[in-house]
Amino acid sequence: MDGKKIGLNTICTHVGEVKDEKYKGAISPLYMSTSYAFEDVEVKRYPRYFNTPNQEALCKKIALLEHAESGLIFGSGMAAISTSLMAFLKAGDHVVLQQILYGGTFHLIHEEFNKFGIEYSFTNGWRPEDFEAKIRPNTKVVYIETPSNPLLTVTDLKGVAEVAKKHGIVSMIDNTFASPVNQNPIDFAIDVVIHSATKYMGGHSDILAGAVASSEANINRIYNLAKNFGGSLSDYTVWLLERSLKTMGIRVKAQNENAQRMAEYLNQNENVKNVYYPGLSSHPDHNLAKSQMKGFGGMLSFELQDDLDASQFQKSLQLIKPSMSLAGVESTVLSPALTSHALLGAEERKKQGISDGLIRFSVGIEETEDLITDIEQAMEKVKVARLHLQ
Repeated sequence: MDGKKIGLNTICTHVGEVKDEKYKGAISPLYMSTSYAFEDVEVKRYPRYFNTPNQEALCKKIALLEHAESGLIFGSGMAAISTSLMAFLKAGDHVVLQQILYGGTFHLIHEEFNKFGIEYSFTNGWRPEDFEAKIRPNTKVVYIETPSNPLLTVTDLKGVAEVAKKHGIVSMIDNTFASPVNQNPIDFAIDVVIHSATKYMGGHSDILAGAVASSEANINRIYNLAKNFGGSLSDYTVWLLERSLKTMGIRVKAQNENAQRMAEYLNQNENVKNVYYPGLSSHPDHNLAKSQMKGFGGMLSFELQDDLDASQFQKSLQLIKPSMSLAGVESTVLSPALTSHALLGAEERKKQGISDGLIRFSVGIEETEDLITDIEQAMEKVKVARLHLQ
């Protein structure tokens, strides 16, 4: 492309593909071998070293999507998160983490970091000053997640990056909810960008993967630990992820539009108490989200009125699936208190504002009229069931 900047969908479709030099096929061939020659070769390939042909090619796509120098792919989002954190932390070090985090990340910190002698602090909010207030002389990393899971709070990327740079600290972000389509944290000087590639990158609820994008130096540091931890993924999954990324731009755009429509509908529904979506003008972080996001994403959360049973509502849905995980082309809902954030415990969930009645809604690509119809029939069923119990 003569060095010119190319568009998102062009990157998704063409960058990071393996050329089929023999048969000239239109898509990447799949190299399934786990054993490669070591003599008279430029690269000594070994799957655990993240350097098979399909792995290397996909890493280039991930890097360019996040405007980074380099990338690395993992067997899961948690493998990407844990390896990235541990690559920059050792016994005696300290990390500052955002107050509201994915439950798996929170559990990792609480369950494992004490064993390694790594100190940690959670902020009292998600503003830059909240992070700076927790920094100590031994702080090495600040870690954020925006929009957050499951309450869709928005953290100031530029502000946190400036705090980190001021104190000589590495900044990391879980960018899963936004996806590279909606948000590129490196443009705001965040150092390390992490994804559960299972979600919007995969997009079809059929693969498990993680990804990291950063500078060449940072990726090399993460890689040196990753090859020892062994969190690589099979080349078949790599091939599937590269295939899925080809449509990420158009999928996420459709999910953005649908989520905005569903958030507006739910926000006006008398049966709904609260809606959490940064695309709503009533969201407290709406203006900040506009300043750092290209789209507001396909995720939202809402709470039904207190007299409506959230569990029964989800069971009454016919089109929208009550299901674990998120970001597939199909719409799904779940109760964070019972799934993604169950490991936090009731007190910690209450502290983070995650009620037992909170419903996380991953909006798919269906017609919004059909999603609305499904929600309304489920609400009516819950109301009827409630009357029968009275």
